[in-house]
Amino acid sequence: MRALVTGAGGFVGHHLVDHLREYGDEVIGTDRTTGGADMLDPGAGSELIGAAGPDTIFHLAGQADVAASWADPAGTLRSNAEGTLNVLAAARRHDVERVVAVTSAEVYGLVRADDLPITEDLPLNPSSPYAASKAAAEMLAIQWANAGLCVVRARAFNHLGPGQSERFVAAALAGRIVRAQQAGETTITVGNLDARRDFTDVRDVVAAYRLLALHGGAGEAYNVCSGIDRSIAELVALFRARSGHLVDLVPDPALQRPSDLPVLRGDPAKLMALTGWQPRIPIEQTVDDIISHARAESLASPAPRP
Repeated sequence: MRALVTGAGGFVGHHLVDHLREYGDEVIGTDRTTGGADMLDPGAGSELIGAAGPDTIFHLAGQADVAASWADPAGTLRSNAEGTLNVLAAARRHDVERVVAVTSAEVYGLVRADDLPITEDLPLNPSSPYAASKAAAEMLAIQWANAGLCVVRARAFNHLGPGQSERFVAAALAGRIVRAQQAGETTITVGNLDARRDFTDVRDVVAAYRLLALHGGAGEAYNVCSGIDRSIAELVALFRARSGHLVDLVPDPALQRPSDLPVLRGDPAKLMALTGWQPRIPIEQTVDDIISHARAESLASPAPRP
């Protein structure tokens, strides 16, 4: 496989590039934060794709923060929908064989208890600007698939792992606990502990993306998830236990989202049946790796990946 990864400098992109190279794939990574082409510039994106000559594009670039989307809904829509449009148009122009367009389980929005676990057939019902932007990207993917481009939609549920920004809950919890432990403090602030999410290690997630590039059906959507939901309270308990620092929790209203979905739990059966994929990394190992990374970051203090 000769692959172009957009958003290669980000959390998931970094892990995807590593995974592809482990399998001997030829990888070209691009990220506008490190001087790469801006996919919002159709000319620059097309020029890059034409010069790179990939047979596969993994489109990960975009605005990935649900909370930030409320502050800049127009910018989020432009980044996630217009950016996807530009990539798909350039892929068609340069005869790219397939595109894996990574969207999000947030497109399902508020779901009823009897809709769980969520299958790919559930109608989209976005409840945040971020979710709406990803739903728009999905509609564009369907439109281009209908026009003959092989586009596979990967609907990622919550993923976590070493190197994630503290804008996301697992990394934020690890960072707060590690800093509290180092400072001898006994409390950390927390947001909504009742929300339940379907967490998968990012290293399992990128393995699914590669398999979807090889086997995914044109125009099809696939849930990338574990099929198990955990509350944020359960995640906090794991971080407290695995870190050895049993901090007290102080609720902080500022950490609440304007719209926080009560439960997201997906059904990965379609992906599993097609590819044989299974999540392999236990949550305890993931938490240990996140804590180790947070401790290293606290000592070295480099900027976290976006």
